Amino acid sequence: MPSQTRIANQHLTVDVSSLGAEMQSLATADGRSWLWNGDAAFWNGRSPILFPMVGKAPENRVSIEGRSYEMAQHGFARRSEFDLVAATETMCRYELAASDMTRAVYPFEFLLAVEHALDGLKLTVSAEVENRDTRPMPFGLGFHPAFLWPLPGAEGKAHIVTLDNGAEPPLVRLGNGLIDPERRDSPFKAGRLILDHAMFEADAMIFPEGAGEGLAYAAEDGPALKFSFENLPNLALWQKPGAPFICIEPWHGTAAELGGSDDLAERPYSTILQPGAKARFAFTVELPGRL
Repeated sequence: MPSQTRIANQHLTVDVSSLGAEMQSLATADGRSWLWNGDAAFWNGRSPILFPMVGKAPENRVSIEGRSYEMAQHGFARRSEFDLVAATETMCRYELAASDMTRAVYPFEFLLAVEHALDGLKLTVSAEVENRDTRPMPFGLGFHPAFLWPLPGAEGKAHIVTLDNGAEPPLVRLGNGLIDPERRDSPFKAGRLILDHAMFEADAMIFPEGAGEGLAYAAEDGPALKFSFENLPNLALWQKPGAPFICIEPWHGTAAELGGSDDLAERPYSTILQPGAKARFAFTVELPGRL
């Protein structure tokens, strides 16, 4: 059975499961909860780690070095049991190493370490990938945290995503779970997007480039969550239609393209990590203080 680790400081309390190294709760000291609760009536995820690919593959199969492997959407890390290797009051680190199970679908020796760490009102979730193999290792990595919509105490208010860079990044959509590469007009205006549930009737909104390294998710005249991203050039916003959450998803790698290659190394924004090398990816979210 999965176990949980709690980390906390005077401002924040976070619970993390050994299954997927997935955050289960995020609360401020005033008792407000900010993370989606995983109600399976809508979506049983909360904050999964996406590895070794983001999104879907054609027919749920990827090719690696000319061989075909079955791989479910978003890869296997979120369904894998991680080992707790370090913990303090304000930090926990989980690791997933290659095993017979992973080698059957992803033929590399690797180590994936996921760390949750608190600093004041900030939570940083980081993932470090190490290539322990003797050949280059392709992969995608992404974060998929779901936050409440409406935010606590902000029922009935407009909710807005504001990009730090003020940009209007082009939008792409999914077809059968795969990226339609056609660039569409941005729904952002001068970096500002007023969220509407109807936007997600056609699945996720994906911004492959140009969304920048930070944003705010806020209720009008209400609470705000401030995000910064490290080595995560792609952004997706997703909601299960009608569900009371919004996923703010920074990625390095996307789903395969419609009509494109099923080769993992040729997916958009795949990382090709050299033998012995490591790559780090992280997001930080700053929570509001006490009411």
